[in-house]
Amino acid sequence: MKTTKPHLSVVTPVYGCGECLIQLYNRLKETLQPITRHFEIIMVEDCSPDQSWNVIQQLVNKDNRVKGIRFSRNFGQHAAITAGLDQASGDWVVVMDCDLQDQPEEISKLYKKAQEGYDVVFARRYERQDTWLKRSGSRLFYKIYDYFTDGKTDPTIANFSISSHKVVENFRRLREQNRNFPLFLKWMGFHCAYVNVEHHERIHGKSSYKLGKLVNLAIDGIVSQSNKPLRLSIKFGFLLAFGAVLYGLYLMYQYFFMFEPVPGWTSIMVSIYFVGGLLFANLGILGLYMGKVFDEVKNRPLYIIEETTGLSEEGRLSGYPAAEGGE
Repeated sequence: MKTTKPHLSVVTPVYGCGECLIQLYNRLKETLQPITRHFEIIMVEDCSPDQSWNVIQQLVNKDNRVKGIRFSRNFGQHAAITAGLDQASGDWVVVMDCDLQDQPEEISKLYKKAQEGYDVVFARRYERQDTWLKRSGSRLFYKIYDYFTDGKTDPTIANFSISSHKVVENFRRLREQNRNFPLFLKWMGFHCAYVNVEHHERIHGKSSYKLGKLVNLAIDGIVSQSNKPLRLSIKFGFLLAFGAVLYGLYLMYQYFFMFEPVPGWTSIMVSIYFVGGLLFANLGILGLYMGKVFDEVKNRPLYIIEETTGLSEEGRLSGYPAAEGGE
């Protein structure tokens, strides 16, 4: 029996939200069926600590339009999104979180806007329902990121979006280890639009993006998208050297023309510690970039799939490019 190609695919990474997956499925089905009967829902379980995989298997047994992918370990949200997009075959692909803060009913708005001729439509959360600490951390993250990348990022934009199959095919070609789904979509340069959507308070589970993880995400994003820290380090080094020359000239003037003794041990030790600290900091920045290059040249897969359910063919067991794994 020939399987009809999906018109709409929904990709959602799953972590710590097993309690809301059935509600997510029901609301997705009610939203997607008026648009098209030919849709698929791809849930990528990122080694969740709860019973999410059991729930996904139940949904697959109930509806063959649901597909499940389970990672061998936790590879992160953006790797999970990549795995779902590697398997998605719809003409249009929606990416959304599974915690129901992204409202499934808003997909209709995204799809309608996309039909006006846009390749990508992002959901803009004009009134975020996150905690004050998370909103503040997000704003700080994007301010730092924009400074170091010379960009302008909208903090109300996250993963919730719809993309054409053409966009998804090109996204699959981007296999960097440091991944950020919305930034990759913007980098590709396709025709984008934005739609205001409602953002609801999180009821099930807790966000895994703590302060430390946000800091690491910011560092990874900056290093993978910009070399500005290296350029700032060079400029600061020249500025420090220029200041040292001026200070040396001042000490020579003080010694030869004012006949005043030049302070010795204290100023020398302070200068040594100051310059030594800067050298270690600059070496750390350089080492960070070298470490990221090392991660890339190892050419490891972006993810490893332990098992799949509901896929017509065995899903790729690794996150290598589609050309290597085959379609």
